[in-house]
Amino acid sequence: MLQIKDTLVSLDLAEKYFCCDLDACKGACCLEGDAGAPLDEGEADELRRILPVIWDELLPAAQREIEATGVSYIDEEGDEVTSLVEGGNCVFSTLDDDGGWICAIERAYRQGRIDYYKPVSCHLYPVRLKKYDGFTAVNFHRWKICKAAEVLGRAKGLRAYQFLEGPLRRRFGDDWYEELALTCREWLRSPDCKD
Repeated sequence: MLQIKDTLVSLDLAEKYFCCDLDACKGACCLEGDAGAPLDEGEADELRRILPVIWDELLPAAQREIEATGVSYIDEEGDEVTSLVEGGNCVFSTLDDDGGWICAIERAYRQGRIDYYKPVSCHLYPVRLKKYDGFTAVNFHRWKICKAAEVLGRAKGLRAYQFLEGPLRRRFGDDWYEELALTCREWLRSPDCKD
């Protein structure tokens, strides 16, 4: 683990190669999993605020779920997460022209129609955060649907911390990220690095 301010960061962020390959995975992270995307305080309010802009782009089943239960729920661990369509895909995921899953929120943001990118946890993925007394663990979640991202990252020479620069800066700030990047570079040169 690497200690950066009040966080403990998995060595995988430095050592693992990663670059999302949507052509290969078709956005499976919006579809698979055992709960919705974790929400930070106030993010459910943001989702409700931008909902009218993206409403017509959501799948009919997602619209019905939101009408019935709202944009979020409390999961088994007591965390607020985005609602799911029949326990499957996130209510904010929709299909793109090629049959892959895409976030309706992110698409609207990229088109300049809203000012909210998407939940921080989605932006950070495959990083998952876990808060403890006095520190936050910054973990790299590995599962089969992201294997193509590891292959593409290796081909591009892009480490996970580099690929995730934008979302890490968004969540932790510029100073934190600069310290992380320096620490990762030093770790990768050290004899203890397993790369």
